[in-house]
Amino acid sequence: MAWLKGPDVTIAIDKAVKQARKNIITVPIVNDTIPHWVRAKVCAADVLLRPAPQGKGLLAGGSIRAVLSLAGIHNASTKMLGSNNKISNVRATIKALQKLRK
Repeated sequence: MAWLKGPDVTIAIDKAVKQARKNIITVPIVNDTIPHWVRAKVCAADVLLRPAPQGKGLLAGGSIRAVLSLAGIHNASTKMLGSNNKISNVRATIKALQKLRK
């Protein structure tokens, strides 16, 4: 039965990649930062994202920092309010990034 695990994993990875491509969002970036303040709440997790001047760097916690760096944002200041749940904070960060307008 061990030989059945390989194909199942590849099928699962392909399915995950297809679903991820359907849910891609575009993030407006102005001078390596976000264009304006934005706040989003998911469950008990509340996230505040603020633009930062050039060279300030990414001032964010672990899960929020990972999402912002993958989005290509190099300068931003963030604040986690409410929950410390990493999954909820990531969902709130993605929701905040979806709210951004140029």
